[in-house]
Amino acid sequence: MGNDVKNKNPQENLLNTGESRRKFLGKFASSVFGGLVASGVIGEVQNAHAESAGSNLNESAAYHKFDLPKQKPYEDVIVRMMRDIQRALEKPIGKRKWEMVIDLRKCVGCDACTISCVAENKLPPGVVYRPVLQEEVGKYPNVGKKFLPRPCMQCDQPPCVPVCPVEATWKRPDGIVVIDYDQCIGCRYCITACPYSARTFDFGTLYVNGAADNTDEMVGKSIAEKYETDPSFEYSKLWKRKDDDSPIGNARKCHFCIPRIDRGMLPECVVTCIGRATYFGDTNDPNSLVSELKSKPNAMRLKEYEGTKPSVYYLL
Repeated sequence: MGNDVKNKNPQENLLNTGESRRKFLGKFASSVFGGLVASGVIGEVQNAHAESAGSNLNESAAYHKFDLPKQKPYEDVIVRMMRDIQRALEKPIGKRKWEMVIDLRKCVGCDACTISCVAENKLPPGVVYRPVLQEEVGKYPNVGKKFLPRPCMQCDQPPCVPVCPVEATWKRPDGIVVIDYDQCIGCRYCITACPYSARTFDFGTLYVNGAADNTDEMVGKSIAEKYETDPSFEYSKLWKRKDDDSPIGNARKCHFCIPRIDRGMLPECVVTCIGRATYFGDTNDPNSLVSELKSKPNAMRLKEYEGTKPSVYYLL
């Protein structure tokens, strides 16, 4: 892996076959890979984003600098992280490195990050980018719970990349591992290769499948389905949800909310965390908050023995 993983742009070397994506999938898919089912929260698509979106997944979209309040000694960490992002976006994409730090001591297991991610990306049943894993510890009557938010690790050495037979997934210069939905054939090799179970498969289902139709007392399937089939906005592009069009039939994963950070906003999971347990920024900037936190002696990464070099750190 090494530099080939970091800088390769498979859009220049696409698979060219006469077979349809569905036929190829029929050859290679052997078993069904499910995901964690997220709550059915429907978010509105920000159509304005599409006007300035870039078509190259290795490039940032147009950046509009926000006016932030005057810096204070004890300002909210959200404001500080937005300052960090603004400094990072002034540099070329290859000069910044996006990483995340999660303080497990502050996570209360509220699932706000999971639900807001579903709303932001209009995720269907079985597709979840930011699950919060739970573990019950202790013995009655002294019982408690531990919580572990688990986004994509955005590995420096991602095992999901080399197994893709059509080079539909790769790592951007800023460290984010992306998926080209138009190129993905849905073979699910990357799902199997990920040691963190951070990828799920879009089977094309809707939350309203099997639901009752409208009545005078409630909103039913025919009305609610319109919201579920509205386009989603990922990788700076609108994706219509119909028939077998992408992202239906594709592997899907967390991408650190690329459309948001490219415009100077924090990932949705960061701003909705009620305990301020999630931090995000450019670790190539020694003055950023994440650079400060990842150097703490209680910082660790999941499964470091795998040699994947995750970009997500946890504070114990």
